[in-house]
Amino acid sequence: MADIITANIGFEKQIWDAACTLRGSMDASEYKHVILGLIFLKYISDRFEDLYNWLVEEGDGFEEDVDEYTSEGVFFVPQGARWNEIASKAHTPEIGMIIDDAMRAIEKENKRLKDILPKNFARPELDKQRLGDVVDLFTNIDMVDKGNERDLLGRTYEYCLSQFASQEGKNAGEFYTPSCVVRTLVEVLQPYHGRVYDPCCGSGGMFVQSAQFVEKHSGSINDISVYGQEFNPTTWKMAQMNLAIRGIDADLGKFNADTYINDVHPTMRADFVMANPPFNDDHFKREQLMDDPRFPYGLPTAQNANYIWIQHMIYHLAPGGRIGLVLANGSLSSQSGGEGEIRKNIINADLVECIVAMPTQLFYSTQIPVSLWFLSKNKKQKNKTLFIDARKMGSMVTRKLRELTEEDIARIAGTYNAYVDGTLQDEKGYCAVATTEDIAKQDYILTPGRYVGIEEQEEDSEPFEEKMERLTSELSELFAKSHELENEIRKKLGAFGYEI
Repeated sequence: MADIITANIGFEKQIWDAACTLRGSMDASEYKHVILGLIFLKYISDRFEDLYNWLVEEGDGFEEDVDEYTSEGVFFVPQGARWNEIASKAHTPEIGMIIDDAMRAIEKENKRLKDILPKNFARPELDKQRLGDVVDLFTNIDMVDKGNERDLLGRTYEYCLSQFASQEGKNAGEFYTPSCVVRTLVEVLQPYHGRVYDPCCGSGGMFVQSAQFVEKHSGSINDISVYGQEFNPTTWKMAQMNLAIRGIDADLGKFNADTYINDVHPTMRADFVMANPPFNDDHFKREQLMDDPRFPYGLPTAQNANYIWIQHMIYHLAPGGRIGLVLANGSLSSQSGGEGEIRKNIINADLVECIVAMPTQLFYSTQIPVSLWFLSKNKKQKNKTLFIDARKMGSMVTRKLRELTEEDIARIAGTYNAYVDGTLQDEKGYCAVATTEDIAKQDYILTPGRYVGIEEQEEDSEPFEEKMERLTSELSELFAKSHELENEIRKKLGAFGYEI
Protein backbone atom coordinates (compact mmCIF):
# COMPACT_ATOMS: atom_id res chain seq x y z
CA MET A 1 0.00 0.00 0.00
CA ALA A 2 1.20 3.53 -0.73
CA ASP A 3 2.29 5.68 2.19
CA ILE A 4 -0.38 7.69 3.91
CA ILE A 5 0.29 11.40 4.21
CA THR A 6 1.20 11.23 7.90
CA ALA A 7 3.41 8.15 7.50
CA ASN A 8 6.72 9.99 7.93
CA ILE A 9 5.93 11.75 11.19
CA GLY A 10 8.76 11.44 13.71
CA PHE A 11 10.07 14.48 15.51
CA GLU A 12 6.66 16.15 15.40
CA LYS A 13 5.00 13.27 17.23
CA GLN A 14 7.70 13.27 19.89
CA ILE A 15 6.96 16.93 20.59
CA TRP A 16 3.23 16.28 20.71
CA ASP A 17 3.49 13.24 22.99
CA ALA A 18 5.83 15.01 25.40
CA ALA A 19 3.73 18.17 25.50
CA CYS A 20 0.51 16.23 26.10
CA THR A 21 1.90 14.63 29.23
CA LEU A 22 2.09 18.14 30.68
CA ARG A 23 -1.39 19.23 29.71
CA GLY A 24 -3.25 18.17 32.84
CA SER A 25 -6.95 18.95 32.82
CA MET A 26 -6.82 21.85 30.38
CA ASP A 27 -9.17 21.63 27.37
CA ALA A 28 -7.58 21.04 23.96
CA SER A 29 -9.01 24.33 22.69
CA GLU A 30 -7.12 26.20 25.45
CA TYR A 31 -3.94 24.12 25.49
CA LYS A 32 -3.64 24.60 21.72
CA HIS A 33 -2.64 28.23 22.19
CA VAL A 34 -0.11 27.39 24.90
CA ILE A 35 1.71 24.85 22.73
CA LEU A 36 1.49 26.67 19.39
CA GLY A 37 2.48 29.97 20.98
CA LEU A 38 5.53 28.47 22.66
CA ILE A 39 6.58 26.60 19.52
CA PHE A 40 6.47 29.87 17.62
CA LEU A 41 8.34 31.79 20.33
CA LYS A 42 11.05 29.14 20.59
CA TYR A 43 11.50 28.97 16.84
CA ILE A 44 11.89 32.68 16.17
CA SER A 45 14.22 32.94 19.17
CA ASP A 46 16.39 30.14 17.80
CA ARG A 47 16.47 31.76 14.36
CA PHE A 48 17.39 35.08 15.97
CA GLU A 49 20.14 33.52 18.10
CA ASP A 50 21.63 31.75 15.09
CA LEU A 51 22.03 35.04 13.20
CA TYR A 52 22.96 36.93 16.39
CA ASN A 53 25.94 34.63 17.01
CA TRP A 54 27.06 34.98 13.40
CA LEU A 55 26.96 38.79 13.67
CA VAL A 56 28.95 38.67 16.92
CA GLU A 57 31.61 36.61 15.16
CA GLU A 58 31.70 39.19 12.36
CA GLY A 59 32.73 41.70 15.00
CA ASP A 60 31.15 44.79 13.41
CA GLY A 61 28.81 45.48 16.33
CA PHE A 62 25.58 44.96 14.36
CA GLU A 63 24.18 42.15 16.51
CA GLU A 64 21.52 44.45 18.04
CA ASP A 65 20.65 46.20 14.75
CA VAL A 66 17.05 45.38 13.84
CA ASP A 67 17.69 46.00 10.13
CA GLU A 68 20.28 43.22 10.03
CA TYR A 69 17.59 40.71 10.95
CA THR A 70 14.82 42.20 8.83
CA SER A 71 17.01 42.04 5.73
CA GLU A 72 17.53 38.32 6.31
CA GLY A 73 13.85 37.59 6.93
CA VAL A 74 14.48 36.88 10.61
CA PHE A 75 12.27 38.32 13.36
CA PHE A 76 14.17 40.52 15.82
CA VAL A 77 13.87 39.30 19.42
CA PRO A 78 14.70 42.05 21.94
CA GLN A 79 16.51 41.51 25.20
CA GLY A 80 14.22 40.13 27.87
CA ALA A 81 12.23 38.17 25.29
CA ARG A 82 14.96 35.77 24.20
CA TRP A 83 14.45 32.12 24.95
CA ASN A 84 17.50 31.68 27.16
CA GLU A 85 16.17 34.42 29.43
CA ILE A 86 12.72 32.82 29.52
CA ALA A 87 14.20 29.36 30.15
CA SER A 88 16.22 30.61 33.11
CA LYS A 89 12.97 31.67 34.80
CA ALA A 90 10.87 28.68 33.76
CA HIS A 91 10.10 27.63 37.32
CA THR A 92 9.46 30.99 38.89
CA PRO A 93 5.91 32.03 39.84
CA GLU A 94 6.13 34.84 37.28
CA ILE A 95 6.82 32.62 34.24
CA GLY A 96 3.39 33.31 32.71
CA MET A 97 3.83 37.06 32.95
CA ILE A 98 7.40 36.78 31.61
CA ILE A 99 6.16 34.97 28.48
CA ASP A 100 3.33 37.47 27.97
CA ASP A 101 5.79 40.35 28.22
CA ALA A 102 8.11 38.60 25.75
CA MET A 103 5.26 38.28 23.24
CA ARG A 104 4.42 41.98 23.57
CA ALA A 105 8.08 43.00 23.17
CA ILE A 106 8.44 40.88 20.00
CA GLU A 107 5.27 42.36 18.52
CA LYS A 108 6.58 45.86 19.20
CA GLU A 109 9.79 45.18 17.27
CA ASN A 110 8.15 43.31 14.37
CA LYS A 111 5.22 45.08 12.72
CA ARG A 112 4.10 41.94 10.90
CA LEU A 113 3.37 40.28 14.25
CA LYS A 114 1.40 43.17 15.75
CA ASP A 115 -1.60 41.91 17.76
CA ILE A 116 -1.04 38.34 16.55
CA LEU A 117 0.88 36.49 19.27
CA PRO A 118 -0.97 34.88 22.23
CA LYS A 119 -0.58 36.78 25.48
CA ASN A 120 -2.60 34.87 28.06
CA PHE A 121 0.06 32.75 29.76
CA ALA A 122 -0.33 34.63 33.05
CA ARG A 123 -3.99 33.64 33.50
CA PRO A 124 -4.60 31.91 36.86
CA GLU A 125 -6.10 28.70 35.42
CA LEU A 126 -2.84 27.89 33.60
CA ASP A 127 -0.76 25.83 36.04
CA LYS A 128 2.64 27.56 36.22
CA GLN A 129 4.52 24.40 37.22
CA ARG A 130 3.26 22.63 34.11
CA LEU A 131 3.98 25.72 32.01
CA GLY A 132 7.55 25.69 33.27
CA ASP A 133 7.81 22.01 32.37
CA VAL A 134 6.70 22.77 28.80
CA VAL A 135 9.32 25.54 28.59
CA ASP A 136 11.92 22.99 29.74
CA LEU A 137 10.73 20.60 27.03
CA PHE A 138 11.24 23.15 24.28
CA THR A 139 14.51 24.37 25.78
CA ASN A 140 16.06 21.00 25.02
CA ILE A 141 15.00 21.04 21.37
CA ASP A 142 16.96 22.78 18.65
CA MET A 143 14.47 24.23 16.16
CA VAL A 144 16.85 26.11 13.87
CA ASP A 145 16.73 24.90 10.26
CA LYS A 146 19.13 22.03 9.71
CA GLY A 147 19.91 20.72 6.23
CA ASN A 148 16.94 18.94 4.70
CA GLU A 149 14.94 19.57 7.88
CA ARG A 150 14.45 23.22 6.95
CA ASP A 151 10.70 23.10 7.54
CA LEU A 152 10.92 21.04 10.74
CA LEU A 153 9.16 23.58 12.92
CA GLY A 154 6.50 24.25 10.32
CA ARG A 155 5.77 20.53 10.15
CA THR A 156 5.60 20.38 13.94
CA TYR A 157 3.19 23.32 14.02
CA GLU A 158 0.96 21.71 11.39
CA TYR A 159 1.11 18.30 13.09
CA CYS A 160 0.04 19.82 16.39
CA LEU A 161 -2.79 21.62 14.58
CA SER A 162 -4.00 18.29 13.22
CA GLN A 163 -3.82 16.65 16.64
CA PHE A 164 -5.74 19.47 18.28
CA ALA A 165 -8.29 19.20 15.47
CA SER A 166 -8.66 15.52 16.28
CA GLN A 167 -9.26 16.27 19.96
CA GLU A 168 -11.60 19.21 19.39
CA GLY A 169 -13.70 17.29 16.88
CA LYS A 170 -16.76 19.31 15.90
CA ASN A 171 -15.11 22.68 16.46
CA ALA A 172 -12.00 21.85 14.46
CA GLY A 173 -13.36 22.54 10.99
CA GLU A 174 -12.99 26.28 11.34
CA PHE A 175 -9.20 26.11 11.59
CA TYR A 176 -8.03 22.85 10.02
CA THR A 177 -8.58 21.05 6.71
CA PRO A 178 -7.03 17.55 6.58
CA SER A 179 -3.68 17.58 4.84
CA CYS A 180 -4.61 14.89 2.32
CA VAL A 181 -7.61 16.96 1.13
CA VAL A 182 -5.47 20.07 0.72
CA ARG A 183 -2.79 18.04 -1.06
CA THR A 184 -5.35 16.78 -3.55
CA LEU A 185 -6.47 20.33 -4.40
CA VAL A 186 -2.86 21.46 -4.77
CA GLU A 187 -1.71 18.50 -6.88
CA VAL A 188 -4.60 19.04 -9.31
CA LEU A 189 -4.27 22.84 -9.57
CA GLN A 190 -0.44 22.89 -9.53
CA PRO A 191 0.03 26.50 -8.38
CA TYR A 192 3.58 27.01 -9.68
CA HIS A 193 3.37 30.80 -9.76
CA GLY A 194 0.90 33.65 -9.48
CA ARG A 195 -1.66 34.82 -6.94
CA VAL A 196 -3.10 32.22 -4.57
CA TYR A 197 -6.27 33.14 -2.66
CA ASP A 198 -8.33 31.53 0.10
CA PRO A 199 -11.34 33.57 1.30
CA CYS A 200 -11.80 31.37 4.41
CA CYS A 201 -8.21 30.42 5.09
CA GLY A 202 -8.42 28.86 8.56
CA SER A 203 -4.89 28.26 9.84
CA GLY A 204 -3.38 28.67 6.35
CA GLY A 205 -2.97 25.05 5.26
CA MET A 206 -3.79 25.79 1.60
CA PHE A 207 -0.95 28.29 1.42
CA VAL A 208 1.55 26.02 3.19
CA GLN A 209 0.84 23.13 0.83
CA SER A 210 1.03 25.45 -2.21
CA ALA A 211 4.44 26.72 -1.11
CA GLN A 212 5.64 23.16 -0.54
CA PHE A 213 4.41 22.16 -4.00
CA VAL A 214 6.34 25.01 -5.61
CA GLU A 215 9.55 24.17 -3.73
CA LYS A 216 9.13 20.45 -4.48
CA HIS A 217 9.20 21.33 -8.17
CA SER A 218 12.40 23.38 -7.82
CA GLY A 219 10.65 26.72 -7.60
CA SER A 220 10.66 29.40 -4.94
CA ILE A 221 7.90 30.42 -2.55
CA ASN A 222 8.52 33.92 -3.88
CA ASP A 223 6.96 32.72 -7.14
CA ILE A 224 3.52 32.86 -5.50
CA SER A 225 1.70 35.74 -3.84
CA VAL A 226 -0.64 34.77 -1.04
CA TYR A 227 -3.95 36.45 -0.23
CA GLY A 228 -6.47 35.31 2.32
CA GLN A 229 -9.24 36.19 4.72
CA GLU A 230 -10.53 34.66 7.95
CA PHE A 231 -13.50 35.55 10.12
CA ASN A 232 -12.47 33.96 13.43
CA PRO A 233 -9.96 36.25 15.18
CA THR A 234 -8.10 33.44 16.95
CA THR A 235 -7.84 31.37 13.78
CA TRP A 236 -6.66 34.44 11.84
CA LYS A 237 -3.80 34.80 14.33
CA MET A 238 -2.91 31.11 14.05
CA ALA A 239 -2.71 31.49 10.27
CA GLN A 240 -0.39 34.47 10.58
CA MET A 241 1.92 32.47 12.86
CA ASN A 242 1.74 29.35 10.68
CA LEU A 243 2.73 31.33 7.59
CA ALA A 244 5.40 33.35 9.39
CA ILE A 245 7.33 30.26 10.49
CA ARG A 246 7.12 28.95 6.94
CA GLY A 247 8.63 32.14 5.56
CA ILE A 248 5.47 32.86 3.56
CA ASP A 249 4.71 36.55 3.19
CA ALA A 250 0.91 36.68 3.10
CA ASP A 251 -1.73 39.38 2.94
CA LEU A 252 -4.59 38.19 5.14
CA GLY A 253 -6.00 41.67 5.58
CA LYS A 254 -5.22 44.00 8.45
CA PHE A 255 -7.70 42.19 10.69
CA ASN A 256 -10.10 39.26 10.74
CA ALA A 257 -13.26 39.99 8.78
CA ASP A 258 -16.52 38.45 7.55
CA THR A 259 -16.07 37.56 3.86
CA TYR A 260 -19.82 37.85 3.20
CA ILE A 261 -20.06 41.55 3.97
CA ASN A 262 -16.47 42.78 4.25
CA ASP A 263 -14.36 41.56 1.34
CA VAL A 264 -10.83 42.69 2.30
CA HIS A 265 -9.46 42.09 -1.22
CA PRO A 266 -12.20 43.59 -3.40
CA THR A 267 -10.04 44.27 -6.47
CA MET A 268 -7.74 41.25 -6.25
CA ARG A 269 -8.01 38.69 -9.06
CA ALA A 270 -6.32 35.36 -8.33
CA ASP A 271 -4.69 32.78 -10.55
CA PHE A 272 -5.61 30.05 -8.07
CA VAL A 273 -8.38 29.95 -5.48
CA MET A 274 -8.32 27.10 -2.96
CA ALA A 275 -10.79 26.90 -0.11
CA ASN A 276 -12.74 24.78 2.32
CA PRO A 277 -15.68 27.07 3.16
CA PRO A 278 -17.98 26.21 6.08
CA PHE A 279 -20.40 23.50 4.97
CA ASN A 280 -24.02 24.60 4.46
CA ASP A 281 -23.40 27.77 6.45
CA ASP A 282 -26.45 29.85 7.38
CA HIS A 283 -24.72 32.73 9.19
CA PHE A 284 -25.38 35.39 6.60
CA LYS A 285 -28.15 37.87 5.81
CA ARG A 286 -29.39 37.68 2.24
CA GLU A 287 -30.63 41.27 2.23
CA GLN A 288 -27.05 42.49 2.84
CA LEU A 289 -25.90 40.82 -0.39
CA MET A 290 -28.58 42.11 -2.74
CA ASP A 291 -27.19 43.94 -5.81
CA ASP A 292 -23.67 42.74 -4.94
CA PRO A 293 -21.66 42.31 -8.18
CA ARG A 294 -20.10 39.12 -6.82
CA PHE A 295 -23.29 37.13 -7.39
CA PRO A 296 -24.35 37.39 -11.06
CA TYR A 297 -25.65 33.82 -11.21
CA GLY A 298 -28.25 34.38 -8.49
CA LEU A 299 -28.67 34.55 -4.72
CA PRO A 300 -30.09 31.52 -2.91
CA THR A 301 -33.29 32.21 -1.02
CA ALA A 302 -32.62 29.45 1.52
CA GLN A 303 -30.12 30.00 4.32
CA ASN A 304 -27.30 28.02 2.74
CA ALA A 305 -24.15 29.80 1.64
CA ASN A 306 -22.60 27.13 -0.59
CA TYR A 307 -23.41 29.01 -3.79
CA ILE A 308 -22.48 32.32 -2.25
CA TRP A 309 -18.98 30.97 -1.64
CA ILE A 310 -18.71 29.52 -5.15
CA GLN A 311 -19.67 32.82 -6.77
CA HIS A 312 -17.41 34.85 -4.48
CA MET A 313 -14.49 32.72 -5.67
CA ILE A 314 -15.46 32.98 -9.33
CA TYR A 315 -15.65 36.77 -8.94
CA HIS A 316 -12.06 36.83 -7.67
CA LEU A 317 -10.64 34.77 -10.53
CA ALA A 318 -8.22 36.22 -13.06
CA PRO A 319 -9.20 35.62 -16.73
CA GLY A 320 -7.27 32.33 -16.82
CA GLY A 321 -7.78 31.52 -13.15
CA ARG A 322 -8.82 28.19 -11.62
CA ILE A 323 -10.60 27.17 -8.43
CA GLY A 324 -10.38 24.10 -6.21
CA LEU A 325 -12.79 23.93 -3.28
CA VAL A 326 -14.43 21.52 -0.87
CA LEU A 327 -18.23 21.45 -0.60
CA ALA A 328 -20.82 19.23 1.05
CA ASN A 329 -22.38 16.78 -1.42
CA GLY A 330 -25.78 18.44 -1.13
CA SER A 331 -24.52 21.25 -3.35
CA LEU A 332 -24.22 18.78 -6.26
CA SER A 333 -27.94 18.19 -6.56
CA SER A 334 -29.89 20.60 -4.34
CA GLN A 335 -32.87 22.30 -5.98
CA SER A 336 -34.08 24.20 -2.90
CA GLY A 337 -33.78 27.95 -2.44
CA GLY A 338 -32.94 28.54 -6.08
CA GLU A 339 -29.68 26.53 -5.86
CA GLY A 340 -30.61 24.36 -8.84
CA GLU A 341 -31.04 27.42 -11.07
CA ILE A 342 -27.76 28.97 -9.85
CA ARG A 343 -25.92 25.69 -10.53
CA LYS A 344 -27.47 25.56 -14.01
CA ASN A 345 -26.25 29.11 -14.74
CA ILE A 346 -22.71 28.30 -13.59
CA ILE A 347 -22.63 25.10 -15.68
CA ASN A 348 -23.97 26.87 -18.77
CA ALA A 349 -21.25 29.52 -18.31
CA ASP A 350 -18.84 26.60 -18.86
CA LEU A 351 -17.05 27.10 -15.55
CA VAL A 352 -17.26 23.62 -13.99
CA GLU A 353 -14.21 21.63 -15.04
CA CYS A 354 -14.14 18.64 -12.67
CA ILE A 355 -16.09 17.12 -9.77
CA VAL A 356 -14.52 14.54 -7.44
CA ALA A 357 -16.69 12.55 -5.02
CA MET A 358 -14.55 11.97 -1.93
CA PRO A 359 -14.58 9.05 0.52
CA THR A 360 -16.23 9.41 3.91
CA GLN A 361 -14.50 9.97 7.27
CA LEU A 362 -11.82 12.36 6.01
CA PHE A 363 -12.68 15.15 8.44
CA TYR A 364 -12.29 15.41 12.20
CA SER A 365 -15.20 17.79 12.50
CA THR A 366 -18.01 16.23 10.45
CA GLN A 367 -19.23 13.03 8.83
CA ILE A 368 -20.96 15.00 6.04
CA PRO A 369 -19.85 13.49 2.68
CA VAL A 370 -17.98 15.99 0.52
CA SER A 371 -16.84 16.57 -3.03
CA LEU A 372 -14.07 18.60 -4.60
CA TRP A 373 -15.09 21.16 -7.21
CA PHE A 374 -12.63 22.44 -9.81
CA LEU A 375 -13.72 25.44 -11.86
CA SER A 376 -11.94 27.39 -14.57
CA LYS A 377 -12.54 30.59 -16.48
CA ASN A 378 -10.73 29.20 -19.51
CA LYS A 379 -11.29 25.44 -19.77
CA LYS A 380 -9.16 23.57 -22.27
CA GLN A 381 -11.97 21.08 -22.80
CA LYS A 382 -14.82 23.41 -23.70
CA ASN A 383 -18.36 22.38 -22.77
CA LYS A 384 -17.10 19.24 -21.04
CA THR A 385 -16.78 18.25 -17.38
CA LEU A 386 -14.76 15.46 -15.80
CA PHE A 387 -16.40 13.34 -13.09
CA ILE A 388 -14.33 11.19 -10.71
CA ASP A 389 -15.76 8.81 -8.12
CA ALA A 390 -13.05 8.46 -5.46
CA ARG A 391 -15.33 7.17 -2.72
CA LYS A 392 -13.51 3.83 -2.50
CA MET A 393 -10.11 5.42 -2.05
CA GLY A 394 -8.21 6.02 1.17
CA SER A 395 -7.07 3.99 4.17
CA MET A 396 -8.31 4.11 7.74
CA VAL A 397 -5.62 5.60 10.01
CA THR A 398 -7.78 5.40 13.14
CA ARG A 399 -11.13 3.80 13.88
CA LYS A 400 -12.90 7.00 12.85
CA LEU A 401 -10.54 8.71 10.41
CA ARG A 402 -9.64 7.95 6.81
CA GLU A 403 -6.77 9.42 4.82
CA LEU A 404 -6.02 9.45 1.11
CA THR A 405 -2.69 7.86 0.27
CA GLU A 406 0.00 9.43 -1.89
CA GLU A 407 -1.00 6.91 -4.56
CA ASP A 408 -4.65 7.97 -4.36
CA ILE A 409 -3.78 11.65 -4.75
CA ALA A 410 -1.46 10.91 -7.67
CA ARG A 411 -4.21 8.91 -9.40
CA ILE A 412 -6.76 11.71 -9.08
CA ALA A 413 -4.27 14.31 -10.32
CA GLY A 414 -3.17 12.04 -13.17
CA THR A 415 -6.78 11.46 -14.23
CA TYR A 416 -7.40 15.20 -14.29
CA ASN A 417 -4.23 15.87 -16.31
CA ALA A 418 -5.19 13.23 -18.87
CA TYR A 419 -8.62 14.82 -19.22
CA VAL A 420 -7.12 18.28 -19.78
CA ASP A 421 -4.75 16.80 -22.37
CA GLY A 422 -7.66 15.08 -24.14
CA THR A 423 -6.21 11.59 -23.68
CA LEU A 424 -8.46 10.26 -20.90
CA GLN A 425 -10.51 7.13 -21.48
CA ASP A 426 -13.68 6.70 -19.40
CA GLU A 427 -13.38 4.02 -16.71
CA LYS A 428 -16.60 2.46 -15.48
CA GLY A 429 -17.19 3.15 -11.83
CA TYR A 430 -14.30 5.63 -11.58
CA CYS A 431 -14.22 8.43 -14.17
CA ALA A 432 -16.15 9.81 -17.12
CA VAL A 433 -16.23 12.95 -19.24
CA ALA A 434 -19.70 14.43 -19.84
CA THR A 435 -20.77 17.23 -22.15
CA THR A 436 -22.83 20.18 -20.96
CA GLU A 437 -25.68 18.65 -22.94
CA ASP A 438 -25.30 15.38 -21.01
CA ILE A 439 -25.44 17.31 -17.74
CA ALA A 440 -28.55 19.21 -18.87
CA LYS A 441 -30.28 15.86 -19.46
CA GLN A 442 -29.56 15.06 -15.80
CA ASP A 443 -31.29 18.30 -14.68
CA TYR A 444 -27.86 19.87 -14.11
CA ILE A 445 -27.12 17.53 -11.22
CA LEU A 446 -23.37 17.03 -10.75
CA THR A 447 -23.24 13.82 -8.69
CA PRO A 448 -20.37 11.78 -10.24
CA GLY A 449 -22.20 8.46 -9.80
CA ARG A 450 -24.72 9.52 -12.45
CA TYR A 451 -21.98 9.76 -15.05
CA VAL A 452 -19.29 7.20 -14.17
CA GLY A 453 -21.73 4.30 -13.81
CA ILE A 454 -21.10 1.08 -11.90
CA GLU A 455 -17.78 -0.70 -11.95
CA GLU A 456 -17.85 -3.79 -14.13
CA GLN A 457 -17.84 -7.01 -12.10
CA GLU A 458 -15.91 -10.13 -13.01
CA GLU A 459 -18.14 -12.80 -14.44
CA ASP A 460 -19.14 -15.39 -11.86
CA SER A 461 -18.93 -18.77 -13.59
CA GLU A 462 -19.39 -20.94 -10.49
CA PRO A 463 -22.60 -23.01 -10.81
CA PHE A 464 -25.31 -22.04 -8.33
CA GLU A 465 -25.58 -25.48 -6.67
CA GLU A 466 -21.81 -25.70 -6.16
CA LYS A 467 -21.66 -22.17 -4.78
CA MET A 468 -24.47 -22.83 -2.27
CA GLU A 469 -22.82 -26.07 -1.14
CA ARG A 470 -19.51 -24.24 -0.62
CA LEU A 471 -21.06 -21.29 1.20
CA THR A 472 -23.21 -23.42 3.53
CA SER A 473 -20.16 -25.52 4.39
CA GLU A 474 -18.18 -22.40 5.24
CA LEU A 475 -21.09 -21.06 7.29
CA SER A 476 -21.31 -24.34 9.22
CA GLU A 477 -17.62 -24.08 10.13
CA LEU A 478 -18.13 -20.50 11.31
CA PHE A 479 -21.10 -21.53 13.47
CA ALA A 480 -19.00 -24.31 15.06
CA LYS A 481 -16.21 -21.85 15.82
CA SER A 482 -18.76 -19.44 17.28
CA HIS A 483 -20.04 -22.12 19.69
CA GLU A 484 -16.48 -22.90 20.79
CA LEU A 485 -15.85 -19.25 21.59
CA GLU A 486 -19.19 -18.96 23.39
CA ASN A 487 -18.35 -21.94 25.65
CA GLU A 488 -14.89 -20.51 26.36
CA ILE A 489 -16.40 -17.19 27.42
CA ARG A 490 -18.87 -19.00 29.72
CA LYS A 491 -15.99 -20.86 31.38
CA LYS A 492 -13.98 -17.67 31.90
CA LEU A 493 -16.93 -15.83 33.45
CA GLY A 494 -17.80 -18.85 35.59
CA ALA A 495 -14.31 -18.78 37.08
CA PHE A 496 -15.14 -15.30 38.37
CA GLY A 497 -18.49 -16.39 39.76
CA TYR A 498 -20.65 -15.14 36.91
CA GLU A 499 -22.97 -17.64 35.26
CA ILE A 500 -24.78 -17.14 31.95
